Amino acid sequence: MQLRNAFRTQIEEGVLRPGTRLPSSRQLAADLGVSRSVVVEAYEQLCAEGYFVSQHGSGTSVAAAARDEIGSALTPGDRAPTAALRDLRTGGLHASTFPGQDWIRAVSAVVTSAGLRELGYAPPSGLPVVRHTLAGYLGRVRGVRTRPDHLMITSGFAQGLALLCRELHDRGHDTVGVEDPGHPGEWEFIADAGLRPVGLPVDADGIRVDALAASGVRAVLVTPASQFPTGATLSAQRREQLVAWAEAVDGYVVEDDFDAAFVAPAQRMPALQSLAPDRVIYAGSASKVLAPALRLGWLATPPTLTAPIERLRAGWDLGCSSLEQLAFARLIDTGAFDRHLRRLTADIQKRRQVVHQFVARELPGTTLRNGHGGLQAYLELPTWCAEEALVQAARRRSVLVRGGRFYALRADDRPPALVVGYAGLRGSELGRGLAGIAGAYRETMGRTGSRAPRVTPTAEPSGTGVRGGR
Repeated sequence: MQLRNAFRTQIEEGVLRPGTRLPSSRQLAADLGVSRSVVVEAYEQLCAEGYFVSQHGSGTSVAAAARDEIGSALTPGDRAPTAALRDLRTGGLHASTFPGQDWIRAVSAVVTSAGLRELGYAPPSGLPVVRHTLAGYLGRVRGVRTRPDHLMITSGFAQGLALLCRELHDRGHDTVGVEDPGHPGEWEFIADAGLRPVGLPVDADGIRVDALAASGVRAVLVTPASQFPTGATLSAQRREQLVAWAEAVDGYVVEDDFDAAFVAPAQRMPALQSLAPDRVIYAGSASKVLAPALRLGWLATPPTLTAPIERLRAGWDLGCSSLEQLAFARLIDTGAFDRHLRRLTADIQKRRQVVHQFVARELPGTTLRNGHGGLQAYLELPTWCAEEALVQAARRRSVLVRGGRFYALRADDRPPALVVGYAGLRGSELGRGLAGIAGAYRETMGRTGSRAPRVTPTAEPSGTGVRGGR
């Protein structure tokens, strides 16, 4: 009874998690100094009560029947959806896109040749050989002008942003400009660092630099290659204006280049950082092109910021995994990463065309904004359409999607919108999810009594102009 009760308590309190393997009855009896029959009887009772499962040849483990998704105190409303739900919220790629075999070969080669240096502590800014490889790659693909000693490997973009916010705060900044609409998670990061995010409007040419100049901020976070979530590309004129603004206010531009690889070649421009390496901090990561689980990101900083940020980093952790850094560098060196991106962008192009055709056919009255890049579609809805009602109608059809106001920092009278992420589901599930949205749209339209005319979205027609991606 003591043994049974101890196991039950540990399971109910979460000490022993579902699926945990338990010692054999013989081994546990020897460890506790009791008769084996005591352990066998306790195991049998717990199996009968549903706490344990026992399979011949597999031993005994904690039952998974009461398994629950583990959430986060930081994102209580963003737990993983159940299998019955089709998740069309913005996020990462489907797991099937990860180049598993290429990664296994890269890790195997790295581990086989690893010596004391590779298995020891890496410099906080990353292994020199990896920074050298990455600097060359970013220069070749994005036109980034940096040297390896001004490049830092971070635990994803999140850590890079946290480091930058801390340094800006130490330099006397109390605000940071952000695109609106934009990424709510980044605004929370900025606020947690003691800075106030200031929302700045976005139009078809990207962030409004005139509004930025009038805001009084001296640092701004932008996504120039493909604005999130609208997909707008920062125009050449706006790029020049943004750099001139940074020079005039002695400020900085943080370029989040997470989406550049998914922009069609005709609209793709070099990194903003190439225009002003002393004013633009370039940030990227492998999260959207490989997997967020790798926690690989990078910062290319102006020389004046390199040493202060390195000192901050040294006080936070001892750097990223050396083996993962080396495996990523090997993917680049062998050409496997380029081949992976070509396959990935072809897949994203097909998905984008499916969404374009769906919008034109099934969502009359909507306008697809800036449909030539990104992993999501920003659909501007008719003014009669109740955004939240549409989101809830989709939810009743087991489709998770978000309205445009979820991504809005300022409360204003902007048109209702729907933001549809199309990279996280397999093709067949994407089709079913889109069908659910179409049904929800018809339901919402029927409630208002509207009969909107069928119109063609403003994005390129399917089959034209969407050849590239990330």
